[in-house]
Amino acid sequence: MALSTTRRTPLSDQVIAQLRAQITSGEWPVGSRIPTEAELVDQLGVARNTIREAVRALAHNGLVDIRQGSGTYVLATSELAGVMHRRFADADQDQVAELRATLETSAAGFAATRRTARDLELLESALARRDAAWHAGDPEDFIQADAAFHHAVVAAAHNDVLAAVYADLGEVLLAHLRHDVGPDLLPHRWVPHTDILDAIRDGDVEKAAKAAGKAIGRTTQGPGERRGQGCW
Repeated sequence: MALSTTRRTPLSDQVIAQLRAQITSGEWPVGSRIPTEAELVDQLGVARNTIREAVRALAHNGLVDIRQGSGTYVLATSELAGVMHRRFADADQDQVAELRATLETSAAGFAATRRTARDLELLESALARRDAAWHAGDPEDFIQADAAFHHAVVAAAHNDVLAAVYADLGEVLLAHLRHDVGPDLLPHRWVPHTDILDAIRDGDVEKAAKAAGKAIGRTTQGPGERRGQGCW
C-alpha cells in the first residue's frame, strides 16, 4: 500500500491514520523498521515536526518503539496489542505457556471440524516454511515461521473473537517463544508439527487439541505442575 500525500501540515488524525494503516495492513510488519523521518517527510509532504509528533503518538499507543541511533520499529499491529505487550512484558513465562495452551488447543480442536480446503493449503504452506526455517538455522526466522503456523491454525478455527484475542496477544506470545527458543536452535528440541496438521486434516478434534498442547509442552502436566522446557 503506497503512502499518499496529505495537504495538511499540522499534526492531524490523517497523518497518524496513514502511518497506522501501514502497520495494520502488514506493509510494515511487526519487528520491521519504518522509513526514516526524512523519508516520511518526502512521502507524505508534511513538516518534519508533524512526522515526529505522529510517530511519538504511535509510540505512546504502543505501536512502535523509537530506538535512538537505530530507528523506529513496529511493536504491534493494534493499540490493544501494544497495551498487551506492555502489560505482560514481565509476566511469568509458565503462565504465558498455560495461556498459549488454552488458546491453541481450543483453536486446533475447532479447526479440525471447521477447516476449509483453503485453510489446509495455508497450513501446509506455513508448515513447510517452518520446517525450512528450522533447517536454515536462524532462530528469529524460525520463531516468526512457527508463530505464522500457529496463527494459521487459529485462523482455521473460524472464530473471529478467538482470532482477534490471539492477534492482540501476538507480541506477548512471540516474547514467550523467544524465551523458550533462546539464542540457538538445539537439534534435540526439534518437534515436528505434522501431527497437528494431520489431525486437523482428518477432522480429529481430540488428536488436534492434544498435538497442539504437546507442541507447547503441556500435554502431560496438570494444574499445579510446572511446565517443562518448551519444545517446537
